Amino acid sequence: MDLTGNWSFPTAVRFGAGRIAELADAVTAAGISRPLLVTDPKLATLPMVTRAVDLLGRAGLPAEVFSGIRPNPVEQNIVAGVAALRAGGHDGVVAFGGGSALDAGKLIAFMTAQTRSIFDFEDVGDWWTRASADGIVPIVAVPTTAGTGSEVGRAGVVTDEATRTKKIIFHPRMMAKVAICDPELTIGMPPIITAGTGMDAFAHCLEAYCAPVYHPLADGIAVEGMRLIKDNLARAVRDGGDLAARAHMMAAALMGATAFQKGLGAIHALSHPVGALYDTHHGLTNAVFMPYVLVFNRKAVEDRIRRLAAWLGLRASFRAFLDLVLELRAETGVPHTLAGLGVGDDQIDRIVAMAPRDPTAGGNPVALDCRAARTIFRRALEGRL
Repeated sequence: MDLTGNWSFPTAVRFGAGRIAELADAVTAAGISRPLLVTDPKLATLPMVTRAVDLLGRAGLPAEVFSGIRPNPVEQNIVAGVAALRAGGHDGVVAFGGGSALDAGKLIAFMTAQTRSIFDFEDVGDWWTRASADGIVPIVAVPTTAGTGSEVGRAGVVTDEATRTKKIIFHPRMMAKVAICDPELTIGMPPIITAGTGMDAFAHCLEAYCAPVYHPLADGIAVEGMRLIKDNLARAVRDGGDLAARAHMMAAALMGATAFQKGLGAIHALSHPVGALYDTHHGLTNAVFMPYVLVFNRKAVEDRIRRLAAWLGLRASFRAFLDLVLELRAETGVPHTLAGLGVGDDQIDRIVAMAPRDPTAGGNPVALDCRAARTIFRRALEGRL
């Protein structure tokens, strides 16, 4: 392994129950005076968004709400958001919600300064350098789920409807100036969404830990993130009002996204095309693929997984960790197969062609080619480990 790397952990995070009360101060600290609050259509109708807008208004920070985004955002959602930002004379974005809202908010802030197609800035090579940095407006991120960790990320995911492909758009200026992580905002999240977002965070930590890149800082964060999820996800699913479990899960989510600057892998490379083609929940899709990818990668990661199992208080073996994954999925209601998400084999050729080209595929510890993608997909469809 090449013992070199570029490491960055710059996000300012205000963490803890009740910290949403500091929203106006965070917006001011980010240099925003007229924010556009970007959220999803369901959240836009809830009291938490009304309260956020009220907090901003009472501080002399008039905000408008843009909620025209899909669960898996598409380019037109971003175009419409940019139009709303410009029409309202907004000078910054409050990205408020789950991963889709956070990604959309960041992408709207980014695309406000661009004249080229959003897909010209895909996370491929140095494509991000094509972007104009001047005019990218500042972002304050407020997650309401504990999963994607997009609040501390420098990228956003958007679906290209023409090719039905999920694309990762990257730029350093997409990093939020401030993230407010208030676990009280996750209370009331349905159990299956709690499970899916929590397993998304677990996938981020696991794939970052297994990526064949030298980044011991990310490894340490990923391990602690997995411990927090192991101890708290099932609690949060069983009792949505367990604030301590919710807080630990929110911490684990941002830890996963902090760690995955090291890399992701085949879980995400397969999940992205499935989500684009079937509109499945991203975290649940990751959770379904997780054990099948883990077994596929076994020859390359077994020693690391043994150490991980020991650190997590398990028997120091690959099987003990695999059993933890299977038990955690079963305990939180995650389907064992893709069929449980309504996914069949009608798009298998398309998926196995798309997965190796996904930017996350390069971080897998075993090369992911079309044959490997087909094998994993088939096993996930049939439930064969």
